[in-house]
Amino acid sequence: QVHLVESGGGLVQPGGSLRLSCAASGIISTAIVSMGWYRQPLGKERELVAVVNEGDSTNFGDFVKRGYTVTRDGTKNTVYLRMNNLKPGDTAVYYCNARNNYGFDRWGQGAQITVTS
Repeated sequence: QVHLVESGGGLVQPGGSLRLSCAASGIISTAIVSMGWYRQPLGKERELVAVVNEGDSTNFGDFVKRGYTVTRDGTKNTVYLRMNNLKPGDTAVYYCNARNNYGFDRWGQGAQITVTS
């Protein structure tokens, strides 16, 4: 019924950049309140990276300081995340998220990002 497909994860050196994309299908677009990204480092809790809300306002996690851009194409139910200047501490599984107007979350399959020399 609802399916979020992520792409763009992988290995990157410190200081490098990656771009993630997530496409949603089976979702009524008018019911989507937000789309964005969360991450979960190994052994840690899932945390907000960035989300795009209705009207294209954005929210970022507290750790996000520089070099992150999140965009959403609402007509395609697609969200993108550009991350620059990645650090080893950014190593995590990155999950796409879509929240509907009832507060229900849908999650992508997760994309592993590993930042290492």
